[in-house]
Amino acid sequence: MSAAPIDDAPGARPVGYTQSEAGHPGPGVMAWVWRPRTQLRASIAAGVLLLIGIVIEKTTPLDALGSGLVWASLSIGMVYGLRAAAEALSARTVDIDVLMVVGAGLAAWINHPEEGALLLFLFTLSGALEDLALARTRREIEALHRLMPQEAIVWRDGAWAACAPDGLVAGDRVRIRPGDIVPVDARVSVGASAVDQSTLTGESLPREVGPGDAVYSGTVNLDRALEALVLRPESESSLRKILRLVTEARQQREPIQRLMDRLSQPYAIGVMAASAAVLLVWWLLFREPFSGAAYTAITFLIVLSPCALIIATPTATLTTIARGARAGVLFKGGQAIERLARVGAVCFDKTGTLTVGKPTLVAIEPVGWSDSARLLSVAAALEADSTHPIARAVREAASARGLTPAPVTDAVHTAGRGIRAVLAGDEVAVGDEAFVHDIVPVCLRARVKEVLALTRRTGRIAAVVAAGGEHGAAAVLVIADPLRPGAGALVRRLHALGVRPVRMLTGDHRVSAEQVAVGLGIDEWDAELLPEDKVRLLRETKDALRVRASRTGWGRASERGVAFIGDGVNDAPALSAADVAIGIGSIGSDAALESSDIVLLNDDLECVPWALALARRARAILRFNIIAAMSVIVVMGLWTLIGSRTGLAVEMWQGVIAHEGGTLLVVLNSLRLLWAPGVEHDRGGTGEAARAAPPAPPEGVPALAPAVQ
Repeated sequence: MSAAPIDDAPGARPVGYTQSEAGHPGPGVMAWVWRPRTQLRASIAAGVLLLIGIVIEKTTPLDALGSGLVWASLSIGMVYGLRAAAEALSARTVDIDVLMVVGAGLAAWINHPEEGALLLFLFTLSGALEDLALARTRREIEALHRLMPQEAIVWRDGAWAACAPDGLVAGDRVRIRPGDIVPVDARVSVGASAVDQSTLTGESLPREVGPGDAVYSGTVNLDRALEALVLRPESESSLRKILRLVTEARQQREPIQRLMDRLSQPYAIGVMAASAAVLLVWWLLFREPFSGAAYTAITFLIVLSPCALIIATPTATLTTIARGARAGVLFKGGQAIERLARVGAVCFDKTGTLTVGKPTLVAIEPVGWSDSARLLSVAAALEADSTHPIARAVREAASARGLTPAPVTDAVHTAGRGIRAVLAGDEVAVGDEAFVHDIVPVCLRARVKEVLALTRRTGRIAAVVAAGGEHGAAAVLVIADPLRPGAGALVRRLHALGVRPVRMLTGDHRVSAEQVAVGLGIDEWDAELLPEDKVRLLRETKDALRVRASRTGWGRASERGVAFIGDGVNDAPALSAADVAIGIGSIGSDAALESSDIVLLNDDLECVPWALALARRARAILRFNIIAAMSVIVVMGLWTLIGSRTGLAVEMWQGVIAHEGGTLLVVLNSLRLLWAPGVEHDRGGTGEAARAAPPAPPEGVPALAPAVQ
């Protein structure tokens, strides 16, 4: 049965849609008849009638009744078969549907209605199951359509009013109540709550948001009311972009699928011509009775129909896209899946890819008798008005630990050095060591320098906070870029899949790069690179991989590809040069969505090996489907011709079962992808503590305090 085009555009008619259901006059009853579930019930009824009719004919003298039931079964099948064939002919094409109807009609014409009915029963049944299977894959993604909010609460003319989300513009102030779907992409201005993003990203835990945080269209506010400012119109929201990309991905055709589309009509016409030739040769040359020659020709026509071959690729591709979307992995088409399945090496950026790309206070090392909590509150007060990322990290760390900024006065900012102020009559400061040197108690200065030296050897950033006076104290603030979730297990799991080398290409300085590379067990790494250097090294990796493949016989060299994983912003040249580009970007990242073949919507690196394993499984299933479908066609076709001349003739019902059974096998085999296991999280290395801290320093470098005291 030919694969029908899939309409996934926003506003597309869902399965079972009728005009009358949409509020417009239309033939609702006829639309109900064509629904896949109705077709399934009708095919089952046809099968029951056929079975009862054959039993009556074979076991009772009521031949007329049995024959009538067989013809009734044939008629039910013809209702659906003729409709499919008429649609093909109206489009001026001769496809598989036409072949099946012609085959069933000819079988009935030569007085074999039971075999024609069997053909149409299985044809209608497989078509219904195929439609239901594709509907299942659609539902995995059309769940995104149902996330589209229907209403927004906006501040207009001095009052809160309801409006449609498409009426919002950037800068509008909206209210998001507990339980509401976020109507558009917005930035929280008032309130704090937890937001469920699982339907978009696959994350099981809600995300805590507060003032300054972005919330995205289609996510659900769980706890408390929020007020937010609209970032962009509904038509440009993250959810709309994802829907558009998924729609485009599902409409793409694999190379083999495009080939089948081009050959479908010539093949169908060729099968009909070959069947006619078999009829003439067997009748005129081999002197068989016309009915026997026609029987062989019709059986030949049926077994050569490539239903299973045509449906093999789209079912495997669509189920893979659907399964990936459910886990927060966006495959942008079947070609992306195929290229990912061939990947033999992976390169990635560090900052923003392996790490979050956001400085975080990971430790505060108090010196001597110093009170770390007091000094952290002092640092937060000094950094209160700074927009520097390190200042933000200090404030967030103090807030997370419930510390109130100290009441400092007379703050003075010295650009590039630090900030000084007065606290209870004593001078306090935060900044580099030279800037705060005179405030640090003399007895603590040597230890401060020692801790700073250790910190810098690990590639981390350090600042000193000090308080003078009778209760003088000092501490070193250790700032690092924390690893992304899943980074700890990434290399190990890629190695388990046979992916080598795993290579890091970063523009960061060498010490910081070495710390991350050694801590994660990365095979090869290069630091202090410009964008063009990353492209050059990526191509070198690609060449080396293919040379190794050709020498070792490890697959065809042309089939081995290199993936590049980046944040989609500053890695565009390398992403473009890779065989497959994987973007690490949140659901609001335009750059990741636009520049990558595959996007991880939940920023979890554990999805990378999972997606690779899924793509390889999909490729294996697709290959099996194609081999199985072609084997059925070739074997049954030869058996039909040779068997008819050697006394081992293929009965038409055997050909029907082989043909339609192959189609069902392909569909059910592809559906297994929907039940592929989910992302396996590393229980030992990707908990919250591991996510918040950088990897261990290189051997021989002492570790600092693991957390803020």
